[in-house]
Amino acid sequence: MRTRRCLAAVLAASTCATAVAAAQNGNGAPSGSHYSLNIIGVPRDKNSNPDWASGHVIFVNLGTKNVTVTTKILLSQSAAAGVFEVLDKNGTDGEASFSLPAPGSYTIWARALGTPGGQAKITTCATDILLTSLGVICSTQNEVFVRGTGKSSFRNVTDALTTIVLDPVADAAVVTACGGSTTVSLFDPCLQGFFWQYDNNGLKLLQVRFYPKGA
Repeated sequence: MRTRRCLAAVLAASTCATAVAAAQNGNGAPSGSHYSLNIIGVPRDKNSNPDWASGHVIFVNLGTKNVTVTTKILLSQSAAAGVFEVLDKNGTDGEASFSLPAPGSYTIWARALGTPGGQAKITTCATDILLTSLGVICSTQNEVFVRGTGKSSFRNVTDALTTIVLDPVADAAVVTACGGSTTVSLFDPCLQGFFWQYDNNGLKLLQVRFYPKGA
C-alpha cells in the first residue's frame, strides 16, 4: 500500500510539472489574467469616427517591406492602479493614445502575427523638458518584431516599453537632469510627453499583453 501511495505521489508530481511546463511553453507568454492590446496595420486611413476611444485595438498605417510608416502612440499614466485603456485607437492619422500604470506592477509580452513577411519596431520616446536641440529623446533600446513563417511566440518586452535608455554622451544634459541615471522609467517627471514610436514595415498585427507582475 505504501508503495502504491508513493507511486501515486510521483505520478501526481509528474503531472503537475507537465502542466506547469505547458503553461510556460505554450505560446511563450505567462498564464493567467491579462490585458490584451492588438496593434493592427491597415493599408488605408480610417474614416472619421466619433468613438475612437475604448476597446483593445489601435490601428496604424501598414507600410510595406521597403516603406516605413511611423505612428506615435501617446502614453499617459492611468489614474487608477492596474487600469489599461485605449483612449484613441485611430493611429492612421499619425497619432493614437493609450493609458497605462507606471511601471513596476506588470510585465509586457508581445508577438508578431498576420501574414508572414512584415515587421515593426517599437521605441520608447519622450519630450526633453530642457528643450535641447534634440527636442525628442528616444531610447537607444528598442524591440523589433518580424513575422516569419510558422509559430510565433511571445517574448518579454517590458524593459524596452517602460524605460528610455539614454546615450551618456549625446544626452549628457538630460542624464544630469534625470539625476545622473542613463535609464529613465516611463512617466519619470524629468521627461514629459512619453510615447511609443511604432515604425511599421508591413506588419499586420502585433499582439501585446500586460500581465500582473509575478504571473
